[in-house]
Amino acid sequence: MNWKGIKVFVTGAEGFIGSHLAEALVHAGAEVTAMAQYNSWSSFGWLDNSPQRDKMSLVHGDVRDPDQTIKLLKDQDVVFHLAALMSVPHSTEAPTSYIYTNLLGTQNVLRGLKNASKVIITSTSEVYGTAQSVPITEEHPIVPQSPYAASKVAADALASAYLHSYGCPITILRPFNTYGPRQSERAIIPTIIRQELDSRCNHIKLGSLTPKRDLTYIDDTVGAFLAVGHPDNKITIGETYNAGCGKSVSIGDLADLIVNKPIEHDPDRNRTNEVWRLEADSSKLLQDCGWESYTSLKNGLEGTKRWWKQHLSEIKGEAKYVV
Repeated sequence: MNWKGIKVFVTGAEGFIGSHLAEALVHAGAEVTAMAQYNSWSSFGWLDNSPQRDKMSLVHGDVRDPDQTIKLLKDQDVVFHLAALMSVPHSTEAPTSYIYTNLLGTQNVLRGLKNASKVIITSTSEVYGTAQSVPITEEHPIVPQSPYAASKVAADALASAYLHSYGCPITILRPFNTYGPRQSERAIIPTIIRQELDSRCNHIKLGSLTPKRDLTYIDDTVGAFLAVGHPDNKITIGETYNAGCGKSVSIGDLADLIVNKPIEHDPDRNRTNEVWRLEADSSKLLQDCGWESYTSLKNGLEGTKRWWKQHLSEIKGEAKYVV
């Protein structure tokens, strides 16, 4: 898909999905402005060492600041809004910070849309809560089970309100659990791989082994963003799309696929707000945009583990036993 001459703005571009998306857009010919959250080290996160770094405009910003966000979004054709706080466990400790970033940050992005033909709001499968039926369609009940999920439900609703009130050209993309190179150890696959590769870890320590997740490789998730975001794609503005592989695997079975060490269940890591099963129905995205997940779990895990082996020397300290 050719993006040549299209001005694209990506919030949260320093992160796991955002950095991969920004690079893919550059490769496709887009004129990319990538925004990373400002910090005292002036880092652009995963884009610091990106081979595409010099081919995009890098800016520091904070979606919580309305004046700056509105100014930066001026004259953009397409906006991909990925900036968010994402940790489910941390959201129970600091819920207000999730409202400021995920809800008010989204409002500031929506306020900044003047000339954009599309804005893609990044949602999450967590808004569905534990699946009441599978596969989960976009019509599944919304049952947030954490402050993080609630903040994303509110952001989705606000985007819909801006569509109907002001004509904002929003599309909501709802990725299920994405994994791959660069993902934080907060996520389940990196924390398993990290412990597997750390010689100081005799056991793989995990929380509950029974939750099931729909795991989609990063390249496929980026493809979903590109599919819904291109200006020539005539999808109906205001639609919501799931993006997942359509299969679920338990945490215990996932760990067995990755590791050769004994798995130790730590009950202290169990969460009362655990989402027990997520499994996507992405047929709407296939029908409207021709998108589907192509990467098998086996191949995706091999690629992810290979990346960790290549970068393990850059990571100091013992593995973080975080699920």
